[in-house]
Amino acid sequence: MAEKEEFTDISGKTIKLSCQNYSPFCREFTISSAKLSLGRVMAFTCTVWLLAYTAFYLTQNTAVLSGAIFVTLSGMLLHIHFVKVDHETLLVVGSLGVQLSAAYASGRESTTFIEMSRIKDIVINEAIHMQTVIYYLCILLKDPAEPDGVSSVVPLFQSSKPRLNCLVRVYRSCQEIIGQT
Repeated sequence: MAEKEEFTDISGKTIKLSCQNYSPFCREFTISSAKLSLGRVMAFTCTVWLLAYTAFYLTQNTAVLSGAIFVTLSGMLLHIHFVKVDHETLLVVGSLGVQLSAAYASGRESTTFIEMSRIKDIVINEAIHMQTVIYYLCILLKDPAEPDGVSSVVPLFQSSKPRLNCLVRVYRSCQEIIGQT
């Protein structure tokens, strides 16, 4: 049974949280961001090309036009392949571990798996960014040299940046699963 709820990110944009319960020991959380706006892409492209045509008119140098077209197209391709994330997924399997996935606008996916034996805890942390306190969900990894220490922190949902009310929902569900192991 999948539950879907709407929340907002730290910028106030709408994001969707989908919770899928596979068993009492296995849950999947997917946060979906808004799709790439064709209007914004067109506005950006038109602005860059108008500036390039203005520079071409003033200089009569065709390299300006070629450069503007190349930079715009390259920038868009790099943006959809490396930056624009359509959705991020957190799969928590109680006895096994946690899988983190991100699906990019180009169709590329990246996946990371962390074994449960390496996880110390999943917590909500806070940070100060531009005079604003923001909250983020993260996984604390055990330090192999010191059992009570933390070796590193793995932030979750880095691209979608959900607000605290969404993070609390995911956090409580994760703690239910981790508490059962």
